[in-house]
Amino acid sequence: MTIILGIDPGLQHTGWGIISMKINQLSFIACGTIHSNPKDSMAQRLQQLHDGIKQAITLYHPHEVAIEETFVNKNNISSLKLGQARGAIILSIALCGFDVAEYSTNLVKKSVVGMGHADKNQVAMMVKTLLPSSNAAGADASDALAVAICHAHQRTFTQLTKKVPA
Repeated sequence: MTIILGIDPGLQHTGWGIISMKINQLSFIACGTIHSNPKDSMAQRLQQLHDGIKQAITLYHPHEVAIEETFVNKNNISSLKLGQARGAIILSIALCGFDVAEYSTNLVKKSVVGMGHADKNQVAMMVKTLLPSSNAAGADASDALAVAICHAHQRTFTQLTKKVPA
């Protein structure tokens, strides 16, 4: 059995989701959202994200970790802040001894819904379908579970393609 932690990074709200994968069977373990306080300094907010990720890793002992890549939007300040949050989260994961698999938003949506431009409601519905016992409260936790599902699918695909002779 492989335990996977998926992360949907954000400065204000970072979603995390834990699933297990046994052969091709996915099971929900836990999920949640880390909230940073917008009144705090950037350093304090990044530490809040670090502490939340470290706590999830300590509680659930994942074997693998995946994170959604950042997309650049029209607001440069927002993109920069998201990049800082994502960097802090990746550092937290690395300090816990993990490599980080990274997936584009479109690949996550395509892996879960079947199309890369699905909306958040479609992603949430498919996460609930694939993980019926999940209790994802909010889009951030649901998106994090989608990242974990994407990683499970991609690692299976990679393992299968390695076994096929050239």
